Order: sequence, then C-alpha cells, then structure tokens
Amino acid sequence: VAGQSITEELDSFVYDQVMAPLFLAVFMVLFACMEWFRYFQDRKPNPYLYSAAALLTILYATIKIWRSRKQVHRLRLGRDGERAVAQYLEWFRSANYFVFHDIPNGDANVDHVLVGPAGVFTIETKTLSKPQRGPCKISVVSSVVHANGKTLDRDPIVQAKAQAGWLKSFLAESHMVVHVQPVVVFPGWFIEPFDMKAAGAWVLEPKALSKFVENEPVRLPREQVQAISSALRSHIRAHAKK
Repeated sequence: VAGQSITEELDSFVYDQVMAPLFLAVFMVLFACMEWFRYFQDRKPNPYLYSAAALLTILYATIKIWRSRKQVHRLRLGRDGERAVAQYLEWFRSANYFVFHDIPNGDANVDHVLVGPAGVFTIETKTLSKPQRGPCKISVVSSVVHANGKTLDRDPIVQAKAQAGWLKSFLAESHMVVHVQPVVVFPGWFIEPFDMKAAGAWVLEPKALSKFVENEPVRLPREQVQAISSALRSHIRAHAKK
C-alpha cells in the first residue's frame, strides 16, 4: 500500500511520543483527584505529593507532545503525498504498466515502481510544505536540489539513484539486466528546467511523468515486463511474511 511504511512509522511515533506521555499524565491526574477526594472525606490522605507528581507528569507530557508536533506533521505530509502520487500512477495500468508501492529495500523503502514497455522506473516522492505566500519552485543546480532557494536536508536525487541502483542489482540477481530510471516527484511544486541527463535523474511534478514516459522508446517485451513484475511481487510477499 502506498505510504505504508510512513503510516507505520507515524503510528509508532505518535504512540511513543504523544499517546504514552498523555496517558501517563491522565493517570497521574486521576490519581491526584482520588487523593483529594479522600482528603475532603477526612480520611487523612496526603494529596500534595501526588499533585506534585501529576504536575511534573503534565509538564513532561506537554514537552514531549510539543516537541513531536513537527515530526508528526512531516510524517503525515509524506504519507499523504505518497498516497496522492499513487492515485495518479494508477492510470499507467491502462497503458500496460505494472505499478508497485512501498517496496522494502533493506532499511528503507522505494516509494513507487513502474514497470512497462518503456522500462523500469523508481519514483521517490518528496512532499514539502508550501509557503503561505510566494512561489513554490524547485531548482536543481549542479545536481543539488533547492526548494525556493533553500537546499534540502536530504538530497532526493542521491536517494533516487540509490533506489534505482538497488532495484537494478536486485533484478540482476534474477538474471534480468535492465536500466532503471530514477525519478523524483514534488507534488504541487513547479520544477524549473535543468539538464536532467547530466543530473542522472528526472525531477518532475507528478503530472509531467506521463509525458516523459511516453517519450521513451519501447525497451522491454511483454514477457520481460511480466518477469520483472513477478520478481517484485515475490520480493514483497517475502517481506510481508516477516
């Protein structure tokens, strides 16, 4: 499923960094309320200690939740971007392409893979927060990607090339030597023209992908397309059982 690895990471992160401290804080508040109830019932409790513990726990939970908000936003943004790109890629199926999402790759995942007559394509989705005002432009200078002039923390071209290299090696193990084209897509951002051949990867807005693929020559016969797709299915099934 598109975005599955990010969804799992998001769920785990929210539980560890948001829900766990929140539950702890609620528990301590309830415990303190119980002690105050005993106090007003003249049962000689000592609610001050528990109230202090509850306040400290609330402070701890507040800090954890506040610090995690940016990471939660980033993960949700990445998940939603992958799902949006996956929906767009569905039309390739009508053009005799196989479409795969979230393929395990060691400690990482390949967001999307297209396999069809024009070849094999790995697609890295980069979903960036848009500024409230001004342009949303992606530029590539000397193979370095910039978003509105700012260099990204992680170079998506390097990531895309690594994913394509992994897939090429994986297929070579099954005696299928094919070229794998690395692609980076930025949903909702304008891509300024640059020399993609020199960069060694396509950097596109998702809607431009179809034209780029259509302009490619036919490289793979139907039998080889099916063989590659079968190998990918087996790989995904093997990891799903772990």
